[in-house]
Amino acid sequence: MVMASDHQDEARSTRERLASELRRMRALSGLSGRDLAQRLGISQSKVSRIESGATMPSLPEVTGWAAAMDSTEETARRLVALTEAAFTEVSAWRTALRDRPHLQDQVLDRENRTSRSQTFQPSVVPGLLQTAEYARRVFALFDEVPYGEEELAAAVASRLNRQLALYQEERRFEFVITEAALRWRPGPALLLRAQIDRIASLSTLENVRIGVVPSDAEALTYLSHGFVIAYGGAENEAQVTVEAAHAKLSITGPEDVELYRRRWALLSRMALFGDDARAFLARLANTMREEA
Repeated sequence: MVMASDHQDEARSTRERLASELRRMRALSGLSGRDLAQRLGISQSKVSRIESGATMPSLPEVTGWAAAMDSTEETARRLVALTEAAFTEVSAWRTALRDRPHLQDQVLDRENRTSRSQTFQPSVVPGLLQTAEYARRVFALFDEVPYGEEELAAAVASRLNRQLALYQEERRFEFVITEAALRWRPGPALLLRAQIDRIASLSTLENVRIGVVPSDAEALTYLSHGFVIAYGGAENEAQVTVEAAHAKLSITGPEDVELYRRRWALLSRMALFGDDARAFLARLANTMREEA
């Protein structure tokens, strides 16, 4: 049986092998990064990022790279196979958490390279919108790591630190949250009321757009699992992150990313935004007050 950590190591080595091979081929050909970029129709900086492993090239870019090097058909096929294998990275939670109490700093580093993000959550309030107490109770439910009080406090503090990005006006954040996620209770009704009030407040920020999908909204697509589409880089490259129970999936394949973009568009059509969303949140908060 192949474990998730084995997949993670394989994905990492595949990306590194691809970057190393592309870098080696260009060096042997004597072609400059600038000339190669012109032939591929991309920027020289992207060539550098591809060769360093920081950016995954698309399949057309890889086949164009091979053609520019006058590679054999066998070499081109091998490069395509490496690219397809590296498009989805699986990072097991056990491996990622082996030497650290939480992953918030790692997430912050990834988010700092993001200019725009689109987050869908069907089961829990997204981390960037959570109150401190809501976040503390969510972390306490995470059974991969038995949090002590100090580790729990550190994880919550790091999550709140991530939320400072919401106030950076040059960055844009979009969220679609289901009514079920808003009603899910990691604590008493009072906790949920405070959480709903915070979401309504954050929705008034000009660079933050929050949509709510009512339970009775007509379905245009499935409500399967949460995901984040992150946009960043000079050429607005996108990456999708999916958090499964056993691992985090990082998806960069263009066709797969486009699938999530289409799913996001349909989910957005199902959601209430702006004043309609805030009115819905107010009604939901009133329900929580009656139940408290």
